[in-house]
Amino acid sequence: MLFVPINSIDLSQDDSQWKKVFDKTWPAYKAWFMKEGLKARPGYLTSVRAFEQHFPELLPIFQHLSKMVSAGDVASRFLTMYSPPPYMSGCSQIAWTRDIPMLIRNYDYSPKYFEGLVMKTKWNKEIIGMSDCMWGLLDGVNEDGLCASLTFGGRRITGDGFGIPIVLRYCLETCSTTAEAIETMLKIPVHMAYNITLLDADLNFATIYFAPGQKTQVTASAVGTNHQEEVTWPDYAVMTQTVERRTILEHCLVDPYETHESLLHRFLQPPLFNTSYEKSFGTLYSAAYNPIEKSVNYFWRGKSIKQSLDNFVPGKQKVTLQASAHRLMTI
Repeated sequence: MLFVPINSIDLSQDDSQWKKVFDKTWPAYKAWFMKEGLKARPGYLTSVRAFEQHFPELLPIFQHLSKMVSAGDVASRFLTMYSPPPYMSGCSQIAWTRDIPMLIRNYDYSPKYFEGLVMKTKWNKEIIGMSDCMWGLLDGVNEDGLCASLTFGGRRITGDGFGIPIVLRYCLETCSTTAEAIETMLKIPVHMAYNITLLDADLNFATIYFAPGQKTQVTASAVGTNHQEEVTWPDYAVMTQTVERRTILEHCLVDPYETHESLLHRFLQPPLFNTSYEKSFGTLYSAAYNPIEKSVNYFWRGKSIKQSLDNFVPGKQKVTLQASAHRLMTI
C-alpha cells in the first residue's frame, strides 16, 4: 500500500516549530534546487531584491524565518522562491457558490515530493493551508474568508519570476477579497504557467492565468484544470485529460441537480481523481475550503480531516492512497 503522512501544525501563536520543518525538508529541497547547478539559479542579491520589490509585506517574515534557521546563501535564495527549477503538478479545482459555497480541489503530484503539511499561521493574517516549499501554499483560506488554490497551466515556457506557492501565500497574507487578490497578483511575475482560482466570503470568484513573458489574464471562470484559454501542449493535455476534466466541472456548474455533496463525490472518481503516481500525476488529497466557516475539509476515500481557524487540531495522521499494485511498485 502507498501511504502519505498528513501533519497539522499550529504556528499561529509560536512559529518556532517551523525550524523542524526546515531541518526535515531542506536536504531534499536543496538537492532539487541545485539539480541544474547553482549558477542556473539567480544570485542572493537578485533574489532578495526581487522579493523585497514584489512582496514587501512578507519581507519581515522572510528575514525572521531565515534568521531562525541561520539560512546561508543557498537556503536564502530558495526561501525567496525566485526563479526556482521548473516543476509540474496536475490538479482540478472549482469555485462552487450554490447550496454550501466551497472552493474544491484535487492536488495531483508525486508522493515523493509532497510535504503533507497543513499549517495554521498568523504572520500578517490568520491562515490555514497546505504547505509547499516550506512556507508557500498550494491552497488555503484566510481570516477574511478568502480562499485560493492553484493548478499547473499546461505550458512549457519558463522565465524569470516567482514560484506560484509564494504568490498564493502573499495573496492570502495581504488580501481580503477576490477583487483585492486580482489587483495584487496582476503585478507579480511568475516563472511558469499556473492558474489560481479564488473565492471570497461574498462568493465572488475568478480564475487567473499566469505565464512568463505574457500578460496575466483574469477570467470569470469558476474552474481550473491544466490548460488556460486553449491547449498549447497537446501531449500533456491528452495524458492528464485536462480538457475532459474541465468539461465535467463546467457541466456541474449548470446542472440544476448538482449539489456540493455530489460534487465532492465526483472529486473522488476518475477522471478528476487520478492514480498515475509514477507520472507525478496521482491525487494526493482533495480539499474543500468554506469561505463562510473559514474552514477546510481534506478528504480521501474513507477518510477526512476537518480544520478551521476557530478549531484547529494539531496532529499526525497517515493516509492510504488508492493505487494499483503495479503502480505502487514503480514509485
